[in-house]
Amino acid sequence: MRLPEGFTAGATASGIKPSGKPDLGLVHVEPEATWAYVATTNRAAAPCVLRGRRLYADGAGLRALVVNAGNANCATGEPGALDDRRLAELAAAHLGLEPQAVLTASTGVIGVPLPVDKIEAHMGRIELTDEADAFAAAILTTDTRVKLSARELPGGARVVGVAKGSGMIHPNMATMLAYLFTDAEVDPVALRARWPAVVDATFNQVTVDGDTSTNDMAVLFTSGQAGPVADGAFWEAVSAVARDLARQIARDGEGAEKLITVRVRGAASEAEARTAARAVAASALWKAAVHGNDPNWGRILVALGYSGARFEPERLEIRLQETVIYDGGAVAFNGVALSQAMQAEEVVVDVDFREGEGAAEAWGCDLTEGYVRINAEYTT
Repeated sequence: MRLPEGFTAGATASGIKPSGKPDLGLVHVEPEATWAYVATTNRAAAPCVLRGRRLYADGAGLRALVVNAGNANCATGEPGALDDRRLAELAAAHLGLEPQAVLTASTGVIGVPLPVDKIEAHMGRIELTDEADAFAAAILTTDTRVKLSARELPGGARVVGVAKGSGMIHPNMATMLAYLFTDAEVDPVALRARWPAVVDATFNQVTVDGDTSTNDMAVLFTSGQAGPVADGAFWEAVSAVARDLARQIARDGEGAEKLITVRVRGAASEAEARTAARAVAASALWKAAVHGNDPNWGRILVALGYSGARFEPERLEIRLQETVIYDGGAVAFNGVALSQAMQAEEVVVDVDFREGEGAAEAWGCDLTEGYVRINAEYTT
């Protein structure tokens, strides 16, 4: 997938991943990028996140992004912080930049020193092109597929998104590594002000396993090379790309066979709608029921009840695969037919609280034996 004007990217295999697959990705932007940054809320955040926060607080402009996959460089103490700085220095040297113009990111196993010597030996092999595919593949860990999305705005400006994420995914940003690139010219203050709301409505509505990672971030970069664009069209495109990537991440959850989409409307507020949708998408009981094609609506009702969202059970409606399964109380439905309908790749739950105007979506995946196997054998 072609990157917007001003961006080039590339990747190489440096030997971090035991598989020998590409594990070092690099993005270069010309001229200096305006950026907006949201990172994990996990208190055990990795050095790359701590450094990124400092750069963002300082208002630093960016010229590059470097990501290594297979090693989180987290819980590695002061040596880990030095290794993260060295990662920035190596990328900067390869591109002829200053290290403070490089944003770093790491993903993979926690508590293992970053093999900087391998990165140093291979950084120079990265060749940059205007395509995002090699970078998108290099940042994967337990993912089974690359995650790319794009939208074009009137006038030719583009928004292209790249993400990775499969496990250790739960709202609160962390959810994944997600990078959106655009050549639209956008006011820096507006970019910073509005990006968190996009993250809240999209990436923070993804849940795979209830675990919030230590390394993850969502970043929006703009080169400005396509010139000004209509504000509404720009944010609509950004939101569409982010939503598409969020759905791709949920569909590729570790061991997943199905995407779960939960749509809530009629809530007292948008915040309550988000909370309720996430509760259903995150429910281990409901995720297991989806895997088994079991239309056990009681599990949905229970999750809504403990979510904290306000509603009266006698006004509540729940639909599963467009079939009404609860309307102020139990209703009759064809369980065999509905179980068959749940065999689709996407299982959709629609909830109407009939309380207000709040609406939101959340995305998750079914809970399978494959998830247990992947995480039981992750480091062994």
